[in-house]
Amino acid sequence: MKTIQIKAEQFFELLRLKDTPMWEIFAQMIDGEEKEIVFLDNEDKLLFNYILPSNKEKLEEDRKEFSKQFSEKLANFN
Repeated sequence: MKTIQIKAEQFFELLRLKDTPMWEIFAQMIDGEEKEIVFLDNEDKLLFNYILPSNKEKLEEDRKEFSKQFSEKLANFN
């Protein structure tokens, strides 16, 4: 499984500036193979990870659960 590391702050700022949903980017990354997406803070500490599924149907199922977990993580940093 391929691992992709993403700096969370820059990633989400770019999404905001481009007015592009994260899930749209994830959908474009689907190629039939699962990938681990690792979100890091500015000090390269792990914030959370996500296993990008191999198909868009599973991605849609994951969307609601991931959004909930992400909101919980952000609340812990504020």
